[in-house]
Amino acid sequence: MSVIEIALLGVSLAMDAFAVSITTGITLKDLRWKHALKVGLFFGGFQFLMPLIGYLAGSTFVRYIESVDHWIAFGLLAFIGGKMVYECIRPGEEEQVANPTATGKLLVLAVATSIDALAVGISLAILRANIWVCSSWIGIITFTLSALGVRLGKKLGDKFQRSAGLLGGLVLICIGIKILVEHLTGA
Repeated sequence: MSVIEIALLGVSLAMDAFAVSITTGITLKDLRWKHALKVGLFFGGFQFLMPLIGYLAGSTFVRYIESVDHWIAFGLLAFIGGKMVYECIRPGEEEQVANPTATGKLLVLAVATSIDALAVGISLAILRANIWVCSSWIGIITFTLSALGVRLGKKLGDKFQRSAGLLGGLVLICIGIKILVEHLTGA
């Protein structure tokens, strides 16, 4: 694979993580660089690891989860997004969005947004691509876009305040629906 092909692959795999990172930034009350770096490390780290796992596991492992991987990603994103929406619209309570950079929440989001990278790892094995180079570039690109996404999301959140958490939750649900529809329709 050429450097351009690897970069394009990295950017395309990073788009879901980038969108979720923007949502994370929207819901943060007090943004520090450590938040952006933590989000970038989680998303970039999982985007680095999943192609390696896919490459090593080959088609045997994926055969078992391929039929449900889209449901897993959809369920995780819809649950977290739905919880965010609920927290923003529940009556009689102060707006109180949970910490979007909590380790457990980031772990779930990182797994949900990197499931496609597992399948890409299998494809890279078939192409006999250098998995270390490909996974490294995918991870670096995702790290960078995710960290920048948190910063961008914070700017959007400052402008839209209360509706930002609601919008962020809806974005997560839409990403989950997109993953589900793509897998069910073969698009």
